[in-house]
Amino acid sequence: QVQLVESGGGLVQAGGSLRLSCAASGRTFSRYAMGWFRQAPGKEREFVAAITGSGISTYYADSVKGRSTISRDNARNTVYLQMNSLKPEDTAVYYCAARSGINYSSQLQAPFGYDYWGQGTQVTVSS
Repeated sequence: QVQLVESGGGLVQAGGSLRLSCAASGRTFSRYAMGWFRQAPGKEREFVAAITGSGISTYYADSVKGRSTISRDNARNTVYLQMNSLKPEDTAVYYCAARSGINYSSQLQAPFGYDYWGQGTQVTVSS
């Protein structure tokens, strides 16, 4: 059982940076792979980044690769998403999600199959 709470969203100008945080409750945080997804109005929820339970492997959507970094601190039960060089098209509600078990990278890059979701944090990038 995991509860997730995102924070760190806000309004930023194009080219700026934000660091999103996701705090998790539970005693088996390291067993969960963690993912970040985003959803803009009128669009489907899309994959942004994911990280395995150990933090050894990370995965990124092509749209953010090179501009974003996902990381986790298992001692703090927290996962982060550092976003740089933000663009207006990055505007969306960003969600943190947790997935248990052993998963292939392709599974971590899809929203279905994740067991727990946070309520989201709004990121707005102005031009």
